[in-house]
Amino acid sequence: MKVTRLYTGADGKTHVEEFEVPLKAQGRGTELSEAVSVKDLQFRRTNQDYNLDWHPAPRRQYVVTLSGESEIELDGGKKIRLGPGHILLAEDTTGQGHMSRAVGSEDRISLFITLADGAKTPR
Repeated sequence: MKVTRLYTGADGKTHVEEFEVPLKAQGRGTELSEAVSVKDLQFRRTNQDYNLDWHPAPRRQYVVTLSGESEIELDGGKKIRLGPGHILLAEDTTGQGHMSRAVGSEDRISLFITLADGAKTPR
């Protein structure tokens, strides 16, 4: 299971990396990751006019796109498209941050899952 991670580098800018979440066989054709401690979960709808200038993530959180699309832009022009099923780990809570905008003609529905203080993410 692939996760796209945004984080703040030593230069104060947002960087991106991807990692695979390790899964362990549980029997009966299922696999499961280690548990991640979370604080809360929010449902979010953003319309096609959504366009947010430079901002850091407000907290460490997973953002899971359920439907619709958006795009994140980093310093230097790198763009990351987030479509249905995309898992983003936003950890760029300081520095310049990133820009976010809607893509396409439908609203984007997503889940914001806030990590508990000190929570570790499986890698």
